[in-house]
Amino acid sequence: MSHLIFVYGTLKQGFRNHHINHGERLPGVFHTVAALPLYVVGPNHLPWLVNAPGQGEPVAGELYRVDDAGLARMDELEQIERPDWYLRQPLQVRGEDGRVWDCEVYFGAASRLQLDPVHLGPVPAYTQEHAALRERALAAG
Repeated sequence: MSHLIFVYGTLKQGFRNHHINHGERLPGVFHTVAALPLYVVGPNHLPWLVNAPGQGEPVAGELYRVDDAGLARMDELEQIERPDWYLRQPLQVRGEDGRVWDCEVYFGAASRLQLDPVHLGPVPAYTQEHAALRERALAAG
């Protein structure tokens, strides 16, 4: 079975955890249909998309077609079984051609915003500059 997964952080092409993502990338950049808050949080500067429609702005990311094994790898990375971490949920995104896609995304638990420092956000996209902050934090820790 295949799954459409919207990625907005370290699972994107060119980012730290892309090697976990064995999915087939659909061409183009996709944006969430709903405005959503994307933060950079915690000691490791993690990208953290919160399921709070109407806050923030449409978030940019990539869309992948992922098989069951690939989804299991992503679920493990995102620690979906742990409270206060990520949860995979439905989402709608819009492609560059205007088409709306039903997919899933890893939302971060809103409670994490009270547990960890919020460094940035809401932001419209997780960028290489944000990833560099993460790499510096990991190297220092």
